[in-house]
Amino acid sequence: MMREDAQEHRYTGLILLSGVDSPGISSALFSTLEPFSIVVLDIEQVVIRSRLILTVLIELDPAHASAVEEDLNQCATDLNVDIAISFGREPAESIAQKTGLVHVIALGEKITPGAVANLATHIAEAGGNIERIHRSASFPLTAFEFLVSGAQSETIRSSISPSAKKYGVDVAVQEAGLNRFARKLVVMDVDSTLISQEVIDLLAEVAGVGTQVSLITEQAMRGEIDFEFSLRQRVKLLAGQPESIIAAVSQKISLTPGARTLIRTLKKLGHAVGLVSGGFSQIIDPISRELGITHTRSNQLEIIDGFLTGNLIGSIIDRPAKAQALKDFAGIEGIAISNTVAIGDGANDLDMISTAGLGIAFNAKPNVQAAADSTLNAPYLDSVLFMLGIRREDIEESER
Repeated sequence: MMREDAQEHRYTGLILLSGVDSPGISSALFSTLEPFSIVVLDIEQVVIRSRLILTVLIELDPAHASAVEEDLNQCATDLNVDIAISFGREPAESIAQKTGLVHVIALGEKITPGAVANLATHIAEAGGNIERIHRSASFPLTAFEFLVSGAQSETIRSSISPSAKKYGVDVAVQEAGLNRFARKLVVMDVDSTLISQEVIDLLAEVAGVGTQVSLITEQAMRGEIDFEFSLRQRVKLLAGQPESIIAAVSQKISLTPGARTLIRTLKKLGHAVGLVSGGFSQIIDPISRELGITHTRSNQLEIIDGFLTGNLIGSIIDRPAKAQALKDFAGIEGIAISNTVAIGDGANDLDMISTAGLGIAFNAKPNVQAAADSTLNAPYLDSVLFMLGIRREDIEESER
């Protein structure tokens, strides 16, 4: 008899076991099923605060159904757990058989029931069905990953993103499949992304022109004025300052929380990392060397006889140049553009974010958040790892 014909004469059974976890429960359950003509189709198990929930989907001979149920009830008594059983001729569809699955990662410092209800509602409205949910991180943010079937990633993203912000939740949506775990190139902006400061503003403060430069910086970040024009105007205000101003400012720079963990973890996993900045190589290159980053592109201040001239050397790293840098780094590493990630916060990052396979707006201006695939409004840069499907437990294990 063909396999398909044989299945028509068999039942599928769903077994749901719940109770206080202890060693040997899974062994006892499957030992109870072992004497029967049973095929195990799917298994899910989770333990939360010592409470076990174990579900098993099986295929069995209808003639054995009563005996299996009787033995499982006795097993429940022996183990002091609850076992619910449902047998029938329903098709034994496993999630492994489904295609077009989408991962929805929700991150927040405090995720409320309302936030989860909001996500679930919008997933359903997009035509999606939640197949699985699991926690992928609890520090520094809580991250939950929803595996969704029946809906396109872009449809889910456009449905969820507008309302998730009011619950303080950041959302990343990615298609499932092997490509999710392919080698990536992650390219970051520097000012207010890799580091917590805007270097040009720090230079201006030391030079005594902080107010003038800050006003121009804000206009450029919002995209109100051309970046190259704004940069040259700000640098002109530094003319005549001694070269030592660079060392003084370097002492004021601090990496964004989680930056070291992000870069260290990516490198341990074999991913490539790059920095591209509208800032200055005299400050960024030492940071790159310290972090072991080989791909770096930034502007260069002109220094003559130990003084800043107020000019720049070479072409300007602006919006198109940042996108080109991402493409160049990807070519060097042999990584497809679809497997690149761009992280930035300002208007100067928009082309890079739209070019990358995954664009992430990190504590960004509203226009950048609107253009990005995903947003991250928490102050921890290593939370990007959760958006890439890397669990906190795996990060901690790699640190050990």
